[in-house]
Amino acid sequence: MNSNFLFLKNGTAAPWSDVPEMEFNYFRTEILKKMGSCRVLAFFALPETDGTFLLTAVLGDPQAQGFLLAKSRVSGKFASLTAEHAAFNRFEREIYEEHGLLPEGHPWLKPLRFQNVDPGVTDYFAMLGEAVHEVAVGPVHAGVIEPGHFRFECMGEDVYSLEISLGYQHRGVEKLLRNGPDARTPHLIETAAGDSSIAAAVNYARIVEALGNIPVSPEIRTIRQLALELERCANHIGDLGALAGDVAFLPTASFCGRIRGEYLNMSAELCGNRFGRNFVTPGGLTCAVDQELADKLLAWLNRVAPELWNALDLMFDSPTVLDRFENTGTVSAATLRELGAVGMAARAGGVACDSRKDFPMADGLCAEPVEFSGSGDVASRARIRYEELKKSHEFLFKVLKNMPLSPAVLPELSLLAPGMIAVSVTEAWRGELCHVALTAVNGKFRSYKIIDPSFHNWEALAMALRDEQISNFPICNKSFNLSYCGHDL
Repeated sequence: MNSNFLFLKNGTAAPWSDVPEMEFNYFRTEILKKMGSCRVLAFFALPETDGTFLLTAVLGDPQAQGFLLAKSRVSGKFASLTAEHAAFNRFEREIYEEHGLLPEGHPWLKPLRFQNVDPGVTDYFAMLGEAVHEVAVGPVHAGVIEPGHFRFECMGEDVYSLEISLGYQHRGVEKLLRNGPDARTPHLIETAAGDSSIAAAVNYARIVEALGNIPVSPEIRTIRQLALELERCANHIGDLGALAGDVAFLPTASFCGRIRGEYLNMSAELCGNRFGRNFVTPGGLTCAVDQELADKLLAWLNRVAPELWNALDLMFDSPTVLDRFENTGTVSAATLRELGAVGMAARAGGVACDSRKDFPMADGLCAEPVEFSGSGDVASRARIRYEELKKSHEFLFKVLKNMPLSPAVLPELSLLAPGMIAVSVTEAWRGELCHVALTAVNGKFRSYKIIDPSFHNWEALAMALRDEQISNFPICNKSFNLSYCGHDL
């Protein structure tokens, strides 16, 4: 049924020449046909020496539990897919900005990351009328928040449109990854979005293992998942505390601020770094895991978990909190599907998508996905974090009680196979994080694409503010808590 595409399982590789090259109109038609049952994971242009570009699509097929790949050679321009499916919007803007390759018919090619124009120089939507006013927030914010600009079109307190501009800290991470892997590659990968370091490191390890034919034991895969769940817990706890703070519910805000630190410190106990850096490496782990460590983490978790549930139950049992959360910032399931939203934000709106279930790995344990169907409001996005924390803790207790002990494994990396493509997707705490790597004839990275879940979800945040009061922006924003730097690669 997928004869027009190359089919890949998660964390595997294939020769680049095996990816079918289609005539563009046929390529476009076939991709759009698949969008009813698939979702776009990556869509990018690869420059060729003759001045043409190979448009490359990686689609996720949950029914087949794998990926569909195809490519098409174009030059100068191509017919936009965005008008038929809005999930291609940012991908096509990125292609135009990076390569000057015009997606004809795209509704608005405004800068995505300001690579070829001065930062902030762009047009914005505008409403006409004497009662209309604009509210501009950022890119400089109070505190330590990353830079991003938010432009609200308002009538009184009511928001008619929110437009979000990012790209103020574009670092060129993907360009720096070319011609790797080398000594700096793991650092670039883990700091692309620093709150998802473990998820990124797992993806990178899978990519190199697939391209280098490096075996990895199920035990090591399970320990990686344990680290990933600690990362998920720390971020969900931090977000729930911040949501409590945004509605002035200080008990949960205070408790979660402290308890988040406990989970970060568990990660530090596991590998020496609170954000899990320099732990997952291609072929293994940089730190040994023994019974003494497993027992210590289990006792730690037994002590902290009851405090966590108490702090969260205080908030979810508070009528004043629920009054602010419920029916605020609602995004419908239809809109989320159209925009290609992913992760917990999509699941909170009733869209079933979880890469742990949709694109499973062959071996190793992972946390059970949450069966949750909310209404797409702030309350749902808060509640799904609570439910995911429960599943994460079930997994953590299960693994720590029967810890698959492992020594540190630091293999000597051989040259990666040349002329290959590899794809790995991990369900990071925000949603599916996708890495796509292509190797050149010398076995080095010809291209390395990172698609953070935030890349898919920023438009959903903009839709959450439609017909809302502007005072609800903080809790809508925090309920998504998207990554600026993860977008600005």
